[in-house]
Amino acid sequence: MTAIRAERAARRSAAALRLRLRLAVTGTPLPPAVRALAACLPLAMLLLAALLLPQAAMAQQQGLLTLNSSSGPAGTSYSVPVQTLLIFSALSFLPAMLLMMTSFTRIVIVLALIRQALGLQASPPNQVIIGMSLFLTLFVMGPTLDRIYDEAYKPFSEQRMNLEEAVTAGSTPLRSFMLQQTRESDVALFARIARVESSVPAAEVPMRVLIPAFVISELKTAFQIGFMVFVPFLLIDLIVASVLMSMGMMMLSPVLVALPFKLILFVLADGWNLLIGSLVASFG
Repeated sequence: MTAIRAERAARRSAAALRLRLRLAVTGTPLPPAVRALAACLPLAMLLLAALLLPQAAMAQQQGLLTLNSSSGPAGTSYSVPVQTLLIFSALSFLPAMLLMMTSFTRIVIVLALIRQALGLQASPPNQVIIGMSLFLTLFVMGPTLDRIYDEAYKPFSEQRMNLEEAVTAGSTPLRSFMLQQTRESDVALFARIARVESSVPAAEVPMRVLIPAFVISELKTAFQIGFMVFVPFLLIDLIVASVLMSMGMMMLSPVLVALPFKLILFVLADGWNLLIGSLVASFG
């Protein structure tokens, strides 16, 4: 970085000298302030370059901020700046990892469907649903995250494992979790699309095959749970609509009348307890 700054300073100095020569050739008079600035600018740039170049040379001699990698018996190891760059680049994939590789997808869809089944438009609000889904995801993924910490992050932080080994060790618990929740038919579908040999077992398929198979399995499971949740409230809507029609109250909205009955049924049946308990238990 210091070498780049020194080079830029030298370029500015050369540009200032060319400007002075051009103006001298054309005979254009310069104001006194501009002449003073043009006279001092090259000297200042040269002094700045003289101060920055030794620091750049010293940094290169000491090996600071070197972007390199080395291969050894334990595998390829990267310098600290490269590891930092890779870690910060991986942070941009955290939202996708949270949505596609954890239990978050199933939980948030089921909670959104229960709100729709109750006939509520904005209660609970989206912030509450997302927050509850995040905490339930941490609860469900707790054992998997503990394994990732013990088998990958802790050895890597203690320098008993390089970056590649840590990534491989950390993906193993996550792969096991996704395989437990993924249907074999979904894995076979994406394996066939990716042209993976049929002899490869499901436990050894690449992540590019396992992740989309896991996502569509989660969507299917979430819709199945949502169907079971919808049925009781749909019956209440049908009963209320039939009663209102028989009484000739066709102008009265059945949804508005059925809403308090659905709420009281959900509360009396301890619906949140049953729903969250069944949702968490569905992950095995």
